[in-house]
Amino acid sequence: MKGTAGLPKRRVLTVDISMGTFKAHIDRIVALGATHRSSYVCCVNAHMTVEAKDPVFARVVNEADLATADGMPVLRALQYFHKVDQERVAGNDIMPALLDRAASEGLGVYLIGATEDVQLRVVDRAGKELPELRIAGRHSPPFAPIEAMDLDLDAARINASGAHIVLVSLGCPKQEKWMAAMKGKVNAVMLGMGGAFLLYAGIDKRAPKWMRDLSLEWAYRLWLEPRRLWKRYVVTNTAFLVLMGKEMVRRMSGKA
Repeated sequence: MKGTAGLPKRRVLTVDISMGTFKAHIDRIVALGATHRSSYVCCVNAHMTVEAKDPVFARVVNEADLATADGMPVLRALQYFHKVDQERVAGNDIMPALLDRAASEGLGVYLIGATEDVQLRVVDRAGKELPELRIAGRHSPPFAPIEAMDLDLDAARINASGAHIVLVSLGCPKQEKWMAAMKGKVNAVMLGMGGAFLLYAGIDKRAPKWMRDLSLEWAYRLWLEPRRLWKRYVVTNTAFLVLMGKEMVRRMSGKA
């Protein structure tokens, strides 16, 4: 299966994941942005995979121009089921790499989502590290369901800014639904960044590399924020393992 951005895709449980190196993904995203092509990118982790049990949301993810192997469980499932040597393409790594490319290639970046404080921290860091980067605009909408958002106004703001790249931090699955609704309206490539804003802003801390390599990043975050995250991770990780088990049984029974 060939993705609309030119990279092949492979099915992982409920979603189709784009194949290719980290650099190939960044190159495709930059190319989409440079031509103001209305498009969007999903960074797929275990949570999104479980959310995609809903066929309506699965369609949102599977119609993305790129759907990257963001979470280690997703990456390991991709490697296991398809016997491929795929590297991780995580939103936490995409954001700084893309900002760097945008600065060097003169592409405008628009921020939408997260709080005003988080956005200001992102802008402050980017200004210090990438003085040539053009932040074309930013907007921190009030917390509300997507149905209550003025999508036409959001699109008008973004298009008026001349932005090539739109970084979106509205949380999963809201940000993915927002991007899908904006495809054809926003003249830029949109990326669902979620918590990458917090990491880039210096608010969140990333797990050590050895924990990331062992698919234990969730455990590190749970240790940092047990009250907020325990239910999400217990439910999500269990549901992901159930999906994995069902797929393994299906393949063993010859129905793959």
